[in-house]
Amino acid sequence: MTLTQLEYLVAIEKFGSFSEAAENCFVTQPTLSMQVQKLEEELGVIIFRRDKQPIEPTDIGKKVLEQAKQILKEKEKLHIILQIERGEFVGSLRVAIIPTISSYLLPMFLGNFTKRYPDVELIIDEVTTDEVINGLKKSHFDIGIIALRSNNENFLTDTLYYEPFVAFLPPEHKLMKKKKISQEDLDVSDFLLLKEGHCLRDQTLAVCKSNENEWINKSSKVIFESGNLETLIKLVEQRFGMTLLPYLALQYIKDKKKLNLIKEFTSPVPKREVGLIYTNTFIKKHLSEALKSEILKVIPEELKKNKNGLIVH
Repeated sequence: MTLTQLEYLVAIEKFGSFSEAAENCFVTQPTLSMQVQKLEEELGVIIFRRDKQPIEPTDIGKKVLEQAKQILKEKEKLHIILQIERGEFVGSLRVAIIPTISSYLLPMFLGNFTKRYPDVELIIDEVTTDEVINGLKKSHFDIGIIALRSNNENFLTDTLYYEPFVAFLPPEHKLMKKKKISQEDLDVSDFLLLKEGHCLRDQTLAVCKSNENEWINKSSKVIFESGNLETLIKLVEQRFGMTLLPYLALQYIKDKKKLNLIKEFTSPVPKREVGLIYTNTFIKKHLSEALKSEILKVIPEELKKNKNGLIVH
């Protein structure tokens, strides 16, 4: 039994195909197949069923794969221990991040991170919160950057900042007369929402103190559900409704006419808690600490503590 054979097993499970696994392991398919067959003969078990597409592990194969992953993780942990001892920052960090954070946060720190840690490969995937969670469970990602929930299951979390929401109003909206608005001023029937699966949708409904059914049953003849916050901004400008924006989005709005359509909230200001999320088996702590450090360098000081805020989930 070799570590290479175990790596082949994990790749086959991940891609559900011998050919794709071979391609991603940079070997020929016959070489990979032969090594898997050798391991099966050595263990005296069939690890994969070849009669299904995508290829699936047998019942005993699932147990073998679980142990293989543990062995490979221990190998990786050994390398990381040596890296930390030598003060090295190398390797890859697979980061999953939700769209309503990535659009505004990544441009702020990514350039500095790559300059400071040129030997670290950041692999960034923009997905919904549920996809972050599922990807962490399946070890597709090392770490996630999300708006933390009230219940983060068995995951470990590390708060980065508390981000206030602001209201983006259509021109001539009745709330434009107010200097600041409160949650009590909001009517869910006025709102444009992101598609289901985006946490900002749930947070918007929470700020409005409404539930999903109230919004669905509203009287408007046209209901827009977008997967893109920038689309909602354009629709607000066309007077189709209002929406909530995260505070960091404001730095990218240069048009004074748009800035005039923004209203802040009175205290307690609704906010989301943005943070890192990872499993208790996560071992690249030095890389996540480097990532956190670079993010915190660009975050305004007033966002690092929750003052006069109401966290919404």
